[in-house]
Amino acid sequence: MFNFDDANRKSKEAVDTALRTYSDTTRGFQAIAAEAADYSKKSFQDAVTHFETLAGVKSFEAAFELQTNYVKTYFEGLVSETTKLSEMYADLAKSAYKPYEAPIAAAVAKTTRQAQPATPAAA
Repeated sequence: MFNFDDANRKSKEAVDTALRTYSDTTRGFQAIAAEAADYSKKSFQDAVTHFETLAGVKSFEAAFELQTNYVKTYFEGLVSETTKLSEMYADLAKSAYKPYEAPIAAAVAKTTRQAQPATPAAA
């Protein structure tokens, strides 16, 4: 028989979980956006400083060395930032999935138990 109290409780739990997940996900995206904005500002400032320095160079060799060092530093920073952002996205995905992990596992287990394949009768 259908129990309205259980249905109401489960419905409230589902809504609370969804709202909590939405809030956590929003905070995660805000942190990622702030990190990306900070990196963009720093990268732009570094580029401006580099080009100001590059403009004052007197020889081709010095310009080549300066440019080589800048590209190397830029690439290392980009790899580091990309790694950091990908870890932030992975953590966000894990935290968004966490509240649903147990209910989904329980539903799968229940469905698996109910849908046991019929064994063929011996001929």
